[in-house]
Amino acid sequence: MLGKLVLAGGLAAAAAQAAPLSTFVPALKPLFPRLNGRGRPGHVALTFDDGPDEQSTPAFLRVLDELDVRATFFLLGEMCARYPSMARRIVDQGHEVAVHSWDHRNHLRNLPGPRTFEQLARTTDIIEQQTGVRPCWFRPPYGALTSADLVAARSLGLQTVLWTAWGQDWQRDLTPRKVLDEVVSGVVDGGTVLLHDSDCTSEPGSWRATLGALPMLVDWCRDRDLHVGTVGAHGLAA
Repeated sequence: MLGKLVLAGGLAAAAAQAAPLSTFVPALKPLFPRLNGRGRPGHVALTFDDGPDEQSTPAFLRVLDELDVRATFFLLGEMCARYPSMARRIVDQGHEVAVHSWDHRNHLRNLPGPRTFEQLARTTDIIEQQTGVRPCWFRPPYGALTSADLVAARSLGLQTVLWTAWGQDWQRDLTPRKVLDEVVSGVVDGGTVLLHDSDCTSEPGSWRATLGALPMLVDWCRDRDLHVGTVGAHGLAA
């Protein structure tokens, strides 16, 4: 089945010629708020990229459970293959799983349309196989969005979601306070927050600052009567 999907979806994506959108997405953001992750006011979509990671994701699940918060995890297919029980664990604890491509290559760099489709299709399939849940959200690595991404995602029933605030938490020597300050400098109310629950593409151990920032971020939101939850509860469905 995957082969037929790759052929059909790949041809459509190739027709889009993988034209880069990330160069002008900032100008389009006001016109496409759902793409940007702008949802309903009073709600914050909390998202994590680059997992699942057996070394770090369980710690995030534990803290989220303590905070009584549900989030959306944008998973890499190769990490699901490496840690085959983790995606299911995320779902079993009430969180949402989404597609972050198979590996973390930049889709703007020499990734033809058919290969783009294959990256998304393989990841969608392995997440569904491991969790019994078919994901419905997609975010490209680095936010490097192409027209081939949009075509492939649409053909797979995935809606593309970027972000309005991030912790820039892939860097070295971060502190939890620095991660929090970066997040709240963006659009949080009605926005989508990007963090990372794995350091597989970041500085080793960088996830620890993110983990430390998580309770502070949730407290910051609750002090402002903002509800923190998943992308699915954010009012983005087209």
